[in-house]
Amino acid sequence: MRTAYSVDTVRTAEGALMERLPDGTLMQRAAAGLAAACAQLLGRVYGARVVLLVGSGDNGGDALYAGARLAARGAGVTAVLLSPERVHPGGLAALRRAGGTTAAPEDAGPPLRRARLVVDGIVGIGGRGGLRPKAARLAELVAEGDAAVVAVDLPSGVEADTGEVRGPAIRADLTVTFGTHKPAHLIDPAREYAGSVRLVDIGLGPELPRTPVLESPQHAEIAALLPVPGAESDKYRRGVVGIAAGSARYPGAAVLAVAGALRGGAGAVRYVGAAGEAVLARFPETLVSDRGPAKAGRVQAWVVGPGAGEDAGPVAEVLAAEVPVLLDADGLRLAERGAVRARTAPTLLTPHAGEAAALLGVSREEVEGARLTAVRELAARYRATVLLKGSTTLVAGEPGEPVRVNATGTPWLATAGSGDVLSGLAGSLLAAGLSARDAGSTAAHLHGLAGRLAARGAPVGAHDVAEAIPRAWRSVGE
Repeated sequence: MRTAYSVDTVRTAEGALMERLPDGTLMQRAAAGLAAACAQLLGRVYGARVVLLVGSGDNGGDALYAGARLAARGAGVTAVLLSPERVHPGGLAALRRAGGTTAAPEDAGPPLRRARLVVDGIVGIGGRGGLRPKAARLAELVAEGDAAVVAVDLPSGVEADTGEVRGPAIRADLTVTFGTHKPAHLIDPAREYAGSVRLVDIGLGPELPRTPVLESPQHAEIAALLPVPGAESDKYRRGVVGIAAGSARYPGAAVLAVAGALRGGAGAVRYVGAAGEAVLARFPETLVSDRGPAKAGRVQAWVVGPGAGEDAGPVAEVLAAEVPVLLDADGLRLAERGAVRARTAPTLLTPHAGEAAALLGVSREEVEGARLTAVRELAARYRATVLLKGSTTLVAGEPGEPVRVNATGTPWLATAGSGDVLSGLAGSLLAAGLSARDAGSTAAHLHGLAGRLAARGAPVGAHDVAEAIPRAWRSVGE
């Protein structure tokens, strides 16, 4: 499990650890890891031109000490000092002893144009609100060049706790972080600025609390959640999922949701809606009913909303059921918030950014810029588990629980019907007995992998994604 902690938690943990260590030990550990990562990226250190962008905080000190190590190995290192009067004195002295030089921001152009590597140590994890003008100009110069960029702990200009980018920021090829990941390493839009992320162990682990603010399950954790049938299993024990979706205008939504449920391991699928003929033509094993959700027969979970159009009746019927319910697409718009909040059985909402924006009464841009804030707010408003779809899928549940992050997806999943497949897949996992949080994060992981496997760098449709789910399941289980 990859975990992330807030800035306050990290600083408290660092303070506790520093009390037991000689002065400067943590910075030297960080600088050693940073220098090793830079050397590996350079390949040949001797003769390489390196520019350090140095602010006034500890990140600037880390950059200076790492630069001193590179200079001692023969690199030509220039430190651009944004605040010379507040620069880390020990780090600056070490750099100068090793043969490094300094430059003012207004003189940074020539060294940046010649550099093979730029180390961003402008702002630390406490930075807010984008870069100030002097630093923003340096970010422009870095973007204009072709040097590799390594960020110290976090790219300058992104916000560590939220993953927001509110102004100019450095775009890194590699971010070297220390002790633990921060939320911005895992959540877009900041994640895009971080590039690859390398975690350097500085001994912080024992000082961190057991519960992080974010967690990103990896293959092993997802594999442990996959429902595997036993010798005594039958279609009912494996889970029957009801799907109330589709309409005369959007029959394909029903077909794709059923496809996701069947490929996701449902023992049986009961379909209710206007697209019964289309569903049966594609999946004859489906149990089709025209009597409405309340009279469709026993299910262990319901999926409602994809392609539903304007008919709120099935949504209300499903919300009244005492089984887990997944609300997607039109179902999100048609569901009354009070009815969702009043439910005692689990509820999982699966909006994309536009749908989340409509539910919150804000713009889509606000949701996309502050994804963590949005998913937490929706979960609180609806007293439900919320899966916010996007480049990084977030799953938020009870207050105090870590928000789960999934990054297995691919831009090729941005295709019509892909969300319908995800809904059916997550519904099958709810019917198999997984909690809403586990079902959402497991479905997002499998769905993302299926998209990658189906695409392999080429265009795909939602049907292809559904057909690739069993392969994604196998790859996780292996």
